[in-house]
Amino acid sequence: MKKLEDLIITYKDFPKKGIYFKDVLEILQNPDIFQNLILKMSSSKFLKNAEAIISIDARGFIFGSAVALESSKPMIVARKPGKLPGQILTREYDLEYGKNSLSIQSNALKKFNSFVIVDDLLATGGTVNCVSRLLQDQRKEVLGLITVVELKKLEGRLKLDFPVQSMISV
Repeated sequence: MKKLEDLIITYKDFPKKGIYFKDVLEILQNPDIFQNLILKMSSSKFLKNAEAIISIDARGFIFGSAVALESSKPMIVARKPGKLPGQILTREYDLEYGKNSLSIQSNALKKFNSFVIVDDLLATGGTVNCVSRLLQDQRKEVLGLITVVELKKLEGRLKLDFPVQSMISV
């Protein structure tokens, strides 16, 4: 996965001073690498028993939709405030640079009981934990997290009560 790691660009002081933003979008400009990444993510053991995938706004949608297609699993989205119509479930969480919230359409969860979360990056674990707690509040099970990049020094995986599979750790 060395080539994959080379495609992750770091932006200092974005979105605010002191943050080192890891941008995964250059992966999309390399179709062979993107395809291999999606094949690897889709072969995760977590997906085998999951009924559906939940991907997190916004870059998580890119990877989540590709994994959902490759693994033939339905995909549900967790969106930022004001982006979903209908009856929604919402939960607030802390970011390493502020606060935010995520919402899921309640009807989207009705048919499924077990989920795998797919996102682009695991940092402090705030967004993933938010989605997990939203699901647990509805008596749903999270079987694992599949992420492209994990920022090891922030120890986000230690805050989660399910397994994590990261394609690369930096």
